[in-house]
Amino acid sequence: MKPIGNMHPFRRRWVPATVALVLAGGVLAGCSGQGAGKPGESGEAKGAVAADNGPLEVTMAVTQVGDIPAKGNVIEQTIEKYTNTKLDIQWIPNSTYDEKINVMIASDELPKIVKVNYVPTIINSIQEGLFWEVGPLIKDYKNLAAQNPQYYQNISVDGKIYGIPLYREIGRPGLIYRKDWFDSLNLKVPKTMDDWYNVLKALTLNDPDKNGKNDTYGVMLAKKYNEGEASVLTRIAVSQGGVNRWGVDANGKFTPEFLTPQFMDALNLFRRLYAEKLINQDFPAMDSSEMDKQFESGRIGMKINGVSTNAANIQDRLSKVVSTAQLDVTHWEGPQGIRIAAQAGNNGFLAFPKSKVKTEADLRKLLTFLDKMMDEPMSTLQKRGIEGTHYTKLSDGYVQWKDLTAFNREVKPYRDSLLNFETYNVPPLKDTELAMKGYKMEPEGLKYAVHNPALTLTSKTYSERGKELDQMMWDAETNYIIGKLDEAGWKAAIDKWRKAGGDNQIKEYEASYASIKKK
Repeated sequence: MKPIGNMHPFRRRWVPATVALVLAGGVLAGCSGQGAGKPGESGEAKGAVAADNGPLEVTMAVTQVGDIPAKGNVIEQTIEKYTNTKLDIQWIPNSTYDEKINVMIASDELPKIVKVNYVPTIINSIQEGLFWEVGPLIKDYKNLAAQNPQYYQNISVDGKIYGIPLYREIGRPGLIYRKDWFDSLNLKVPKTMDDWYNVLKALTLNDPDKNGKNDTYGVMLAKKYNEGEASVLTRIAVSQGGVNRWGVDANGKFTPEFLTPQFMDALNLFRRLYAEKLINQDFPAMDSSEMDKQFESGRIGMKINGVSTNAANIQDRLSKVVSTAQLDVTHWEGPQGIRIAAQAGNNGFLAFPKSKVKTEADLRKLLTFLDKMMDEPMSTLQKRGIEGTHYTKLSDGYVQWKDLTAFNREVKPYRDSLLNFETYNVPPLKDTELAMKGYKMEPEGLKYAVHNPALTLTSKTYSERGKELDQMMWDAETNYIIGKLDEAGWKAAIDKWRKAGGDNQIKEYEASYASIKKK
């Protein structure tokens, strides 16, 4: 298969294998494979009822990003013209999004396409049959089929696909650090646990900013340091050969990360750093925004909760405060080489309610619309805007921003809510060396990604009490780091978690995993 459009060369290398995987069947084609069209054949043509050439009415509910775009704006008109659609988009504030979608489900007021998050209420709705399964159809759409199957697996429910992910890079996490400080202290990026301690101690005590004051830290932590996809404990543990939240062995037995030696090594590292005052003592109360301010004011040597493409933007802000500051970014690496704690690879997914999308032919028309959104003209529109207004072309095939502020106001709401990928069918940006390094690292990180095997498994206990169980261990980790819990107290916290539902959660994950393996 030839590269599609001006796809970046570092993304091009795995697309043919991906398409072959999808067309061969795999997780996306389902078991039956009935009615499969020829490779490259329009998905709408196969099984679709003949229709007139009038625009397809597409109703959508998505998350509001910035100000709500004015109806009939030039971006919307351009999309409608290219895809032969009439768009009716409902923009819902992020703060109330899941609640609003639940109300729409209950009152049967969903649109044809709805952005949903991978949360228990949506999973339950899928299991009750409210949304179309689309996995067996994806192979019929050239752009949807060209994406790595992992992105679809990461939104699966009981091993089946019920929507199209709002794609985000899976291997995004990067280690951002003050290269000027490392150079001045003759330090190397840490790989072993001893390296981590020695580097962070040097960055804290050896006056890397040369101002004669004891006012720097190697890293700072914020109060949610161990939560979500950016958990610093998980990232360090994975780099050392550990698991991403959960581990599973060859017999299908699951183990939470806090029962693994690599995670305990990371936890003990921060316990020691805290005891020796080598990290900020107020981290249990510090907001991440305040921690970011401290980094960008020149007080911190390493940012371990960021992603690779963050580095250039942080460099820009940091340079305004410390003109000599020089950042660099690198993959997470340990004794076994590069190992990255994978992220989910999506910002939610687009699902199709059966109550509004009545037939497979109707479903295919909507999939055709979404597939067209990843054609080169639409990908460029979403990621770069309009030539001459938001960006300009350069002679070497690159483009550069002309008005990024206007792009963020006029285009970003569509970019963040529809289908696109920075390195797929999009002209590359001419940017700083650090920015372009980040652009390259994020898709490259996929091949080093360590995935969470429990990401899409079902557990009744977790659906009902997951937040409580998670918080129980997050609090125990913090109390262990600050010395409120000793080893006996830590073990008691684990026992409490087990009795409160943790053991049931493990068993339910194992049952869900075994069930999917049989399919």
